[in-house]
Amino acid sequence: MMRGKAVLLGMVLVLALSVAAVYAEENMGNEAMQGSAATQKGLYAIAAALAVGLAAAGAGFAIGHTGAAALGAISEKPEMMTWGLIIVALAEGIALYGLIISFMLLTKI
Repeated sequence: MMRGKAVLLGMVLVLALSVAAVYAEENMGNEAMQGSAATQKGLYAIAAALAVGLAAAGAGFAIGHTGAAALGAISEKPEMMTWGLIIVALAEGIALYGLIISFMLLTKI
């Protein structure tokens, strides 16, 4: 149970970093932006890397658990195969969301 909380905390951290980076860019003046452009680009790169990495870790964790449960359900009741595949595919969506967020952040660099 503690592991799931750590993954959830990581995802919240990625979201917070992403929002902070976007907020910082929008509220900085031009003179402040010129002095810290390298720092800003670095923060975007870190946020994008964290978005992909933590989302992939969360997706791997979710797919591992839902895949095992789906295989157990399919072995007992073969007609559950469709639902098992749907649940595993939904867990894969977590990684895709992280990838989309990273692309959004990298286009701001």
